[in-house]
Amino acid sequence: MHLRKTLAAAAAAMAMSACGPQPEAPAPETPPASETPSNAAQDAARAVADAARRTPVQLDALFARAAGEFNVPVNLLKAISYAETRWEFVQGAEEFEGRPAAFGLLALRGKHITEGAALAGVSEAAVRSDALANLRAGAALLSKYAAEAGIDRADLGAWAPVAVRLTDIADPDVQAHYIHNDVYSVLRSGEGAFTPDGKVAVSLEPASVEAKFALPRMQALAAGPDYAASVWHASPNFNARPAGTDVSMVIIHTCEGNYAGCWGWLVNPDAGVSAHYVVNEGGTEISQLVRESSRAWHVGASYDCGLNGSVMCGSNGVSVNHFSVGIEHGGFASQASFPAGQIDASAKLSCDITQGQGIVRDSYHIVAHGRLQPATRTDPGPNWPWSTYISKIKSYCGDGGTPTGAIVVDSNNANNNAANARFSTVGTWTDGYSTGYYGSGYYYAATEAVSAPAVFEFYLAAAATKTIDAWWVAGTNRAPSAPFIITTSSGNVTVNVNQQANGSKWNTLGTYAFPAGWNKVQLSRWTTAGYVVMADAIQVR
Repeated sequence: MHLRKTLAAAAAAMAMSACGPQPEAPAPETPPASETPSNAAQDAARAVADAARRTPVQLDALFARAAGEFNVPVNLLKAISYAETRWEFVQGAEEFEGRPAAFGLLALRGKHITEGAALAGVSEAAVRSDALANLRAGAALLSKYAAEAGIDRADLGAWAPVAVRLTDIADPDVQAHYIHNDVYSVLRSGEGAFTPDGKVAVSLEPASVEAKFALPRMQALAAGPDYAASVWHASPNFNARPAGTDVSMVIIHTCEGNYAGCWGWLVNPDAGVSAHYVVNEGGTEISQLVRESSRAWHVGASYDCGLNGSVMCGSNGVSVNHFSVGIEHGGFASQASFPAGQIDASAKLSCDITQGQGIVRDSYHIVAHGRLQPATRTDPGPNWPWSTYISKIKSYCGDGGTPTGAIVVDSNNANNNAANARFSTVGTWTDGYSTGYYGSGYYYAATEAVSAPAVFEFYLAAAATKTIDAWWVAGTNRAPSAPFIITTSSGNVTVNVNQQANGSKWNTLGTYAFPAGWNKVQLSRWTTAGYVVMADAIQVR
């Protein structure tokens, strides 16, 4: 698709997302039928809004300035950035021991930061924290490599062997995958991104260009031995699981880098790490690296059930790798959102793993790497859409998930469909992450005689009768009579619940009639002092 068509379609989706009321400027409670988005339109709007959170400012001028200063093709600089970070300024973290963290729009690492900073005349700290400094450092390195290679700078295809030097990929075949399938693929197709307020953040016009670089080895791409929708890239980095071990967990990781560089690192015998699967950024390809029956090396910690809701305490002190399957995802724990295609592909994969291995499909058995290794890891980060992800897994496996037509309003708006769900707080609330939460955490506040609620809002295209469920993390300091105030067609109804019990599951508050438009369920703090109330999530069904 031509870039202008791509941007036009995205602009239309963003405009559609604005048809439903937004927190800053609520729309009328009963919009005309023509303005009520269809499910497909809502999905498109959500995907565009999610992507826009990753590019909060306009970047075209910065790319042009850095490319012009160092005589580097601006489209090449944009394509490398897209392949590495989807044009998001990332603050990387170490995922694999021995592989330095990546930073900035170009995901520069280690020696590239040091050398690039020197060439661009900026500090290493600036390369890690400033967009223009990061681009200038990368462009300076590319210019240096081009001069060393003696290429024709006007020939975009000739830059391929220069571009690959900006990565840490050593294997020639993985380099070929990266150049042809990532960098030059987006140069040919073109791409674009918006800021959250609808301005063009980056535009990359398509070009007719072929990389002057060896093609990936011509071989039949065998399917993974356990998942037919995957490609088999065998890693030597594994060993046998202990005899009699039941596989009982799926661990979710982010690569802290690009897909090709990730699986390329994990199949390197010198890396000493691996995972069973890697899912690419768009969800269009999955690599299987290790058989599920074998022990991959993806978590550097022994199990502690105290970090995981006191589940499977009999495994305390045992290496998590003994009983888990690891899924890496192209991307970063710091990124603002994850592509819908990647989440969907990963959910299908997790469904297949849990069915084949008999793993319970819940948030204690499909777990973040960072939860089990919190001292040194945070992936997949605070914006991984856990509620959507677990629900999709259950749906694909045919055992429920969010009921058809239901709306979940999570306390993390990154997990919400902005067209029909939003969350806010009034006054002082604190975010919390004790195990058993829904989505990506929760908010809590001390009980006192103040009108400062947590507000869950949901949008209905037409008046309807709906059942409201609430989710909280139980504990002894929770309010025994937490007041949920539900605004119905007939007025407010208050439902008091005991948040010291029935935690980490849906609890029904009641069934009520609601008008068309935005509706509210508020969790009040106005109850017996000396406790806290827990605002986690509600479900409307």
